[in-house]
Amino acid sequence: MIEHLRAVLRMHQIGIIDLLRPRRLLRAAADNSRLGPQAALIMKAAAEHPDAPAVTDDRGTLTYRELDEQSNALAHALKGLGLPDRSVVGVLARDHRGLVLAISGTARATLRLALMNTGLAKQQFAEVVAREKVRVVLYDSEFAALVEGLPDDIPRYVTWGTAPGTPIDELIAAHPVTPLPLPDRPGGFIILTSGTTGLPKGAPRTKVSPLASAVIADRIPFPRQGAAVFASPLFHSTGFGAWTVGLSLANHAVLLRRFDPEDIVRAIAEHRAQMLVAVPTMLTRILALGPEIISKYDTSSLKAVFVAGSALAPELTNRFHEMFGEVIYNVYGSTEVAVASVAQPAEARRAPGTVGRPPITVHVALYDANDRRVTRSGAHGRVFVRTGIPFEGYTDGQHKQVIDGYMATGDQGHFDDEGLLFIDGRDDDMVISGGENVYPVEVENLLCGRDDVVEAAVIGVDDPDFGQRLRAFIVPTDASARDPQVVKDYVRAHLARYKVPRDVVFLDVLPRNPTGKVVRRDLPTEPPVTG
Repeated sequence: MIEHLRAVLRMHQIGIIDLLRPRRLLRAAADNSRLGPQAALIMKAAAEHPDAPAVTDDRGTLTYRELDEQSNALAHALKGLGLPDRSVVGVLARDHRGLVLAISGTARATLRLALMNTGLAKQQFAEVVAREKVRVVLYDSEFAALVEGLPDDIPRYVTWGTAPGTPIDELIAAHPVTPLPLPDRPGGFIILTSGTTGLPKGAPRTKVSPLASAVIADRIPFPRQGAAVFASPLFHSTGFGAWTVGLSLANHAVLLRRFDPEDIVRAIAEHRAQMLVAVPTMLTRILALGPEIISKYDTSSLKAVFVAGSALAPELTNRFHEMFGEVIYNVYGSTEVAVASVAQPAEARRAPGTVGRPPITVHVALYDANDRRVTRSGAHGRVFVRTGIPFEGYTDGQHKQVIDGYMATGDQGHFDDEGLLFIDGRDDDMVISGGENVYPVEVENLLCGRDDVVEAAVIGVDDPDFGQRLRAFIVPTDASARDPQVVKDYVRAHLARYKVPRDVVFLDVLPRNPTGKVVRRDLPTEPPVTG
C-alpha cells in the first residue's frame, strides 16, 4: 500500500495525474477501467488539450480532438459489424495515424486488438490469424499479399494506401463522431513477442494498472505536452509502451512509416522533439550518417533517447553521447514483464553495460537453477521480475515460470555492489565450451569496442572436442582488414582463453527482425568460409 501511495505521488510530480483535481482524476480512472489506457488517455487529452497536436505522420497532423472524433467514428463502423464483444481484430500496419486509430477505435467498440508484426511471412501471418481467432483485419496496402490468402469470411479494411477492402477513411467519414457507451470492461489487446526463436507468441493484456505509466516515467524524463519521435514500431512493446506514457502527458507523437536515419534526425529538429524512441541498431545507423550530415540539423531539443528491444553495447552508448550529449536511457524488459529496469546516463557512465535499477513498483530478483534466491553481489542467476502490469499467459496456453510472484524473463544476470543490474545473456544463449560457461554478450560488447567493427554477434556451435565453440559474426567497417586472427588475438588479450571465438565470420549485415533484435537462428552454423 505504501509503495502504491509513493507511485501515486510520483505520477503527480511527473504530471501524469493531478491530485488537486480529484473529480477529473476519478473520471479518468473510471474510463481507464472500462476502456483501457490508450483510448481513455486520448479522450482525456481531447477534453483538456483539444487543439494540441496528437499525431504527425506522412499525411500531416491530427489534433487530440480530431483523433478522438475519428476514433469514435471508426468504433461506430466496427460496432456495426455485429461482432461479439472482445472479438479479435488484427492490425498489420506501420507507424501512422491508421494504426493509432485502430488501437483507439477497437477499444471503444469493445473489441480486442492483435498488433501484428510487419515482418511476418505469409504462412506465419496466416498461422497467427488462426491461432488468435482474428475476425477482422485492418492492414496497409503493402501487405496485401499476406492478407489475400485469408478466408473469405474475414472482412478486411485498408489503413494505408490502395488495396482490396474499404479504406478506414471511408468508414470514418460515413459514421458519427459521437462517443459510444463505455463498455463494462476493456476489450484488451495482444502484443506479439519478437519471435526470434520461432512463431511469435501472443501476449494479451486486459487489465493494466493506472500505476503502469509511472513505471517508465519514474526513471525517464518524458516530455510534458512536448514532442517525441518514434523510430521503434508501435506494434511492439517498446514503442507501444512509450507512446502510451506519452498520451498520459498529452504529448505529440511523430511517426515515420519507414526508418531512415536522416529522416529521424530531421524530424527531431523540425518538431523540436525532446524524446526519441528507438532500438540499438537504429542508433548505430544514425551515427553512421557521420558528423557532417548530423550537424546540419539542430537536435539540441533532444533530452532523452528511450532505447529498448535488444542489448545496448557500452561502446554504442559512449559514441552516441559524444554526438548528442548524455541522453540515452537504456530500458530492459520484455513483452511479458514490461519494464524491469532503466539505466540512466550517469549509471551507464559509472557502470558501462548496466541496465540500471527497477522503477517504482517494480522488483527484480535472481534465482538459481534450483529456484533458490540469489542475493550475493556479483553472483549470476536467472532474472525474475514482479510488476504491476500482469502477464496473462500466452494465447497458446503456455506460461512463464513464476516464483514468489516474480516472473521469469528468460535471461541470466547479476547485480553489482551498488545494486545495478547487468544482463549476461539469454538462458538459451549461454555456451558451455570445454566445461566453461560463456555468455556471448560479454564477447560481443568487447568486439563492438573496436574501431573497425560496426556490429557483432556471437553464438555457440557444435564442436566434437569441446561440446561447443564460439563463432563470432562481425559487420566490419570499410577500413577493416577483415583478418580473423586479429580479432581472435584482440579477444585473447582482454578475456579468458575459453572466451576466444574459434571462428570469425564477416558479414555485410546481421539478420534482424523488424524490432531490431538479431535473429540468431538465421546466423550460419555450418563451417564458415572465413575463420
